[in-house]
Amino acid sequence: MSQTTSNRYSRQTRFAPFGPEGQAALGRATAVIVGCGALGTVQAALLARAGVGTLRLIDRDYVETSNLQRQVLYTEADAEAALPKAEAARRHLAEANSEVAVEVHISDLDAGNADELLGGAAVILDGTDNFETRMLINDFAVREGVPWIYGAAVSSYGIAMPVLPGDSACFRCVYPEAPSGAQPTCETAGVLGPVTSVIASIQAMEAIKILAGKSSDVRRKIFTADLWTGPMREIGMPPRDPECQTCGRREFVYLDNKRRAPVSLCGRNAVQIHEKKRPLNLVELAARLTGLGTIRANEFALRFDDGEHEVTVFPDGRAIIKGTTDPGVARSVYSRYLGN
Repeated sequence: MSQTTSNRYSRQTRFAPFGPEGQAALGRATAVIVGCGALGTVQAALLARAGVGTLRLIDRDYVETSNLQRQVLYTEADAEAALPKAEAARRHLAEANSEVAVEVHISDLDAGNADELLGGAAVILDGTDNFETRMLINDFAVREGVPWIYGAAVSSYGIAMPVLPGDSACFRCVYPEAPSGAQPTCETAGVLGPVTSVIASIQAMEAIKILAGKSSDVRRKIFTADLWTGPMREIGMPPRDPECQTCGRREFVYLDNKRRAPVSLCGRNAVQIHEKKRPLNLVELAARLTGLGTIRANEFALRFDDGEHEVTVFPDGRAIIKGTTDPGVARSVYSRYLGN
């Protein structure tokens, strides 16, 4: 370790349970963050500054002004340029710690690419906004024996929980089925920046223990907090369920499902469409759409607004249709401008 590097991390290596050996292990490890929103940006900032060797960022979305209240890595310039979140995060992380290798995947994590995007991870951090993706992460993590850290936040409330395959209960042991009925979202109930930062910091702390080779120190607890009314609590995780479909019977139904259904995006009044690989030439698409609405484009995506719906199209054919939460309407808009 060079003198410059040693000085950079001196305040954390002086913490005896971590020490130089923990720093060395951290510097060799790969962490994967799924979702670069309110949780993911805090996780990424903390892990990059701590000196993780490789940080892999997976996110399907782009920066908007409404993100800036809580997604701490981004700036007004990122929103104005409509940069993909993963790419904007990479640029800012490089300014904070150029020693960290940051891999960017402007993509939607699904069963078809999970092996590629999650493979090689020493730990996976959850920064997502939907139950299905968490179930997919859990399937992969249990199958491959990779620890992951669940986290969620809405309104002033948040929750975090480590999943240590073969040791602790898995996510499906705790949540066997998707929540029923309408659930609060960032759009319907709002979300406060401090609660997302607290939850993400707890996730990052447990991830650092794992990456530093200190998994025995991971707290086998479910942490919950309401930062507006209180309280903050920790409760013990339940035991592993021998009948759990995932870690008990080892049936990985989310990982085996290769179909990509339209997904309503949390807090966005938007639907994502990506049911098949469909590489697009964005320059040609812009020419076809000229005169039908307002067009903005960069090297990462094309944004088209027809006055009723805003359509953001990515080079792999994925699109986010803003202005509806109805998958049927979103499909219709997609077909209207991009064909079937």
